[in-house]
Amino acid sequence: MIARRASLAAAFTRRDAVRLTISASVLIAVLAGILSLDILPSGFAADVGDPAPNDLTAPRTLVFSSAIQTEQRREDARKSVVPQYDYTSSRGQASAAQQLAVLDTSLAPVDAAFEALLTDDARRTALLAALPTLSIEAKVTLTGLDKVGWTALRGEMVRVFEQAQRQEVRDTELTTSRAGLDDRLASRFGSTERALAGEIMSPHLVANSSYDEAATEATRNQAAAAIQPIEFTIRKGELIVRKGQRLEATDLEKMQALGLLDPRPDVAKFGGWLLLAALLVGVLLAWVWRFRREFWHRNNALLLVGLLLVAATAAISVTGGRSILPFFVPTAAVALLLAVLLDGSAAVIVTIVMAVVASAVSGSVELGAYTLLGGVVGVITVRRGERISNFVQAALAMALTNVVVVTVFTLLGERDPIGVLQLYGASLAAATGAAVAAVGTFAALGNVFGITTSFQLLELATPSQPLLRRLLLETAGTYHHSLMVGNLAERAAEAVGANPLVARVAAYYHDIGKLANPLAFIENQGAAGNIHDELSPERSAAVLKAHVANGIDLAYQYKLPKAIIPFIPQHHGTALMSYFYAKARDEAIAAAGSLPGTPAAEAAAATVDHARFRHVGPKPQSREAAILMLADSVEASVRSLTSHDEPAIRAMVVRIIRERLEDGQFDESDLTLRDIELIREAFVAQLIGMYHRRIEYPQNKVVELESRRAASGGGGEAS
Repeated sequence: MIARRASLAAAFTRRDAVRLTISASVLIAVLAGILSLDILPSGFAADVGDPAPNDLTAPRTLVFSSAIQTEQRREDARKSVVPQYDYTSSRGQASAAQQLAVLDTSLAPVDAAFEALLTDDARRTALLAALPTLSIEAKVTLTGLDKVGWTALRGEMVRVFEQAQRQEVRDTELTTSRAGLDDRLASRFGSTERALAGEIMSPHLVANSSYDEAATEATRNQAAAAIQPIEFTIRKGELIVRKGQRLEATDLEKMQALGLLDPRPDVAKFGGWLLLAALLVGVLLAWVWRFRREFWHRNNALLLVGLLLVAATAAISVTGGRSILPFFVPTAAVALLLAVLLDGSAAVIVTIVMAVVASAVSGSVELGAYTLLGGVVGVITVRRGERISNFVQAALAMALTNVVVVTVFTLLGERDPIGVLQLYGASLAAATGAAVAAVGTFAALGNVFGITTSFQLLELATPSQPLLRRLLLETAGTYHHSLMVGNLAERAAEAVGANPLVARVAAYYHDIGKLANPLAFIENQGAAGNIHDELSPERSAAVLKAHVANGIDLAYQYKLPKAIIPFIPQHHGTALMSYFYAKARDEAIAAAGSLPGTPAAEAAAATVDHARFRHVGPKPQSREAAILMLADSVEASVRSLTSHDEPAIRAMVVRIIRERLEDGQFDESDLTLRDIELIREAFVAQLIGMYHRRIEYPQNKVVELESRRAASGGGGEAS
């Protein structure tokens, strides 16, 4: 039966071919279009000063020599050369000796006035006549000096003047040089004496260095010739000009080198991207059809995978030409989302596809390994994403993995320390961003694509949920039964690798239809009579069937997720209500007046239509639904046993499983014989724990005896 199901599922039908053609064509076209954005550079005819019509980026990496930049750099080198002069040290010495003699000659009348034996008035008159060009303030200072003061000031002037004239005095800076002579005098002289000395010396200081135009031009040419051609490396995706920016000559030069001014489509490159997209999409869809048939027939699952893959490809393509930026892209968010919303295997196969795309776009094996290993580790760590802590753990694991990948390729190659630190930062940012993006979007994506998330299931499992609260208050027996079935289903699901959370939540809600008529089910009757004693078997069967339809109606009314609602009809499948069917057969035999076991009795019993005593189904469509069917039947059957030791429990579990197998209830599920063995052992272990023995306390025995005596009308103490 299970083998027949597998063989039928393996057939590739015409409908599958149509689905494959449409899905593959759309996805290949979109991926190839994204990857081929750079095959036709956006070029235009333009001149210097024209505004750029749009943002222009480099379609490929290019190294070229810029004639404009080289010439500009050489011109800057020429301008940086200082003017050349003809000063030499010998020329400075000669001019110093010559001008010092002139200074001595001009000072001779002053020396004579101080040497002669004159009265004060006569000396003052002689001094005023000695240097007639001095200012009034300088003459006042001069006449106020005595012989000692003049001798000291004259000696300092000779020293300063000789030193200044010996150094280079450019003809273009003569005024500045003369004005600074008084500042060179020793500090022991006052400001008036300095001013006097400056007025005396400045006319005698002459230029000893003239501007040499030929030497200046030669030096400039030499500086320009030393500049090597300027080379630029333009990375793929690098922005050349922004929209509206006035174009400069250097911009046009870059555009010309990149072919942006004369764009031509790169047909070969487009063909390569198209083939790569076709190969990746083909492998992805083939894997889905072969290993995840439940996704293959769900448009929302295929659409989710396609959109996430397209988004990741776009992010990788946009950043692929940069050196550091691609490592910041949180592509692992796609892996986390698929692991939480679909399953881990689907997340891993999509991560492999993203890693191939990353390697092809960037031309870097490192980025491919970074994308692959980080994503796979995130899938392993996040598991089903049932708690926020799962995402935190995934972020830490991905960050550590990314850092290790970067370290490995750093050790294998060469990278500067700053670059390594930047990549470490990118590793942490990408891992954190992926976890945050997954946490922030998986619930919204689940709602949009009709996929039930773990957080929704956890909320549904909370006893305070309105529907579970009603089940507890109005049908306490059914509520307790559902809890016990949930425990069994969860443990069995864990044993076979199914989704234990889905199995538990489905068990909680599988019998909500009993709220419409609680007393029709024995677990809710208590001390009241069984209403089925007053009903015909056919009517009783109809009442039991009704709880499935009522449950579906309640599920939609309370807006249960669509992933949970199918469990309500599937937990019974098309199973036979054997009790009422046997009761109907007995009534048919009695009505015919035949003795049981005779041919006449068998003929009478054969008139009972067993189809009227079967649930309408469908049969379980998943492993979780099949587990729920078994858990529901096993829990009810084992509860009816008088002995709850291991042999009795095991025998009942084996009988229930065998009956469902022989009835073909698992033909449409994915259960294997190995799964059934694991489910059986999980049920037995759980039931033994549920019905474990306890010590008989003496006081409990007394209470039991007293309750029996009171019920029988007796009195007195128990003996």
